[in-house]
Amino acid sequence: MSFELMLFDNFLIEKQAVSEVLLCNKITEDYSLALSEEQALELVETRSDSLKNYGRIEFGSGIIEKVILTFADTPYISQYRYAEFLNELVEIFYYFKNETLDLISDDDLIGTMKKYFDGVCQGSLDQLKFRELERMAKNVRLGLDPDYNDLYDTEKLREAEDDDE
Repeated sequence: MSFELMLFDNFLIEKQAVSEVLLCNKITEDYSLALSEEQALELVETRSDSLKNYGRIEFGSGIIEKVILTFADTPYISQYRYAEFLNELVEIFYYFKNETLDLISDDDLIGTMKKYFDGVCQGSLDQLKFRELERMAKNVRLGLDPDYNDLYDTEKLREAEDDDE
């Protein structure tokens, strides 16, 4: 009976999370972006998989909504790839929460992701993940630049790496 109750609870939690994600459509429709119920469910499942893969727990689905609402106005996404784009961003978010040792708040990480994505990455998720956020995570782990402003200061980075050796 306990196992059935857990499945029922998970179903209700997942259903609530999907409903919360779909509420974001009211705002993102202004940018010609919307998720179907199936796409919202896939996004919730991506979050669940990412949490499991990175050994994390989370209460509520706030991260998904924050990602959706933060990236809604980016000029680099259209309805055509919207669901795929959000799934990738959610995976990237949880990966870098771990890579930065939870030293960055959720809002700061999402804001930094958006700044780089719209800025130097010019809409490239690969550049965001494999270049900018990797550099930022390395600097954070080394204790450099708490404001993430001088991420290209290679002299500081080399000094910190030399100190580690």
